[in-house]
Amino acid sequence: MSVAGPGFINISLSDEYLARCLAEHPLCEPTAQPRRIVVDYSSPNVAKEMHVGHLRSTVIGDAIVRMLTLAGHTVIRQNHVGDWGTSFGRLIAYLDDLDSTELVENNLRDIERLYVAASRRFEEDTDFANRARAAVLKLQEQDSGVLRTWQQFIDVSLTHMQQIYERLDILLTPDDVRGESTYNRELPGIISSLRSAELLVESDGAQCVFVEGFKGKDGNPLPMIVQKSDGGYLYHTTDLATLRHRCGELHADQVIYFTDARQILHFELLFAVARMARFAGSKTRLEHQIFGSILNADGEPFKTRSGENILLSDLIDEAEKRALDIVSEKSPHLASSAQQEIAHLVAIGAIKYADLSKNRIHDYKFNWDSMLALEGNTAPYLQYAFARINAIFVRGNIDKDAVNREAVLIEQPEEHDLAVRLLRFQEVLDQAVEECKAHYLCNYLYDLTVHFTRFYERCNVLNAESKTRQSRLVLCALTADALQTGLGCLGIATLTRM
Repeated sequence: MSVAGPGFINISLSDEYLARCLAEHPLCEPTAQPRRIVVDYSSPNVAKEMHVGHLRSTVIGDAIVRMLTLAGHTVIRQNHVGDWGTSFGRLIAYLDDLDSTELVENNLRDIERLYVAASRRFEEDTDFANRARAAVLKLQEQDSGVLRTWQQFIDVSLTHMQQIYERLDILLTPDDVRGESTYNRELPGIISSLRSAELLVESDGAQCVFVEGFKGKDGNPLPMIVQKSDGGYLYHTTDLATLRHRCGELHADQVIYFTDARQILHFELLFAVARMARFAGSKTRLEHQIFGSILNADGEPFKTRSGENILLSDLIDEAEKRALDIVSEKSPHLASSAQQEIAHLVAIGAIKYADLSKNRIHDYKFNWDSMLALEGNTAPYLQYAFARINAIFVRGNIDKDAVNREAVLIEQPEEHDLAVRLLRFQEVLDQAVEECKAHYLCNYLYDLTVHFTRFYERCNVLNAESKTRQSRLVLCALTADALQTGLGCLGIATLTRM
């Protein structure tokens, strides 16, 4: 320890201390205070293809789920899909008017085409709008004919959704889907509970809850409307039922929602009403974690030239095509099948990392060239570093998992700096988990890789003297472990060759 200037204390870690820590401590350890955490993410509306607007919630939520799991928490994934409400009333009413030969085929783009047409007619035709609203009520009343048509939409949509998740290597499965429709039977009970708690106020025939401090733009008290004058329910009601289920039935210690910033007011009001109605206990952590938008190079919303949202399937196709061009150029000796497999993993990693490496609360610009670059803070750069480390052990015919961690002998500045970075994994993981911000982990992995590269360039590994060789092999193995574990937390695969 030394004093530097007025009031600053410098603490230097000795090489012997660093070596001992590397030998004795694992990369990370589970928390001593595990929680049951429900994470609500992705949550697209069905009857529409998943587009780029669904990317951030899906990718960010999935990374946080993986990090929470590694940290030792019990994580319950929830995909609260929009499978109920007025949009389905429009679709059902529109289908009722079509000739049977024109009915929707088993293809999601056809359903989306119908939805666009139905929405346009809803705005232009008062009679149709009334029939669409009536169809919503029939849906809520469990009308068998309406439910049958509705189920067709759901089946096609969920199949498409799962295909996208599998291509992106997202952990969500059909078992994690808990759509709005799941809570339909519980909505009358929500109204009864609010009434029993003396929270309901009738306003123009609708049932509302007013929370002190919430005001509209006009300065008047802002209500949460939970039941319309015609008896229909709203998404506020469904969200209250959802939150009550997660706290009461799933016994959550913490509930995390990932949506964009436009829903800040909704969640503030939701959490306040849930507390007042005792749907959520005072000790249960309720968190709305927001994120910004994906922009193009000009800072505008990232869409097609025609102004339409870019479909996720098309985005993945384009990423794989661009990645394959790079892999084919860099590794022409590989078989076509190997090139395609590598291109897929590089493409998915690049898409995810471009998002996760940015502070989620900010907008970010989507740029194909930078996200697929083999240099800089990108997934391909980190994946290439892991492949390079793997190549060291292949050339030396050494089992990476069998190296003796106690053999570390730190002698060079580059070894010292790399050891310090390796020992920071736990604190970075803890910070990323606590703040639900994956960019802390991304920045750490990039910094680790930069320091490994310096170490690799200046410290010969395989041709070093015996003890030094063993020590440097341990540093290589530990770096590979940190990269594989860290990228795994981001949902990004590591590659043994590129």
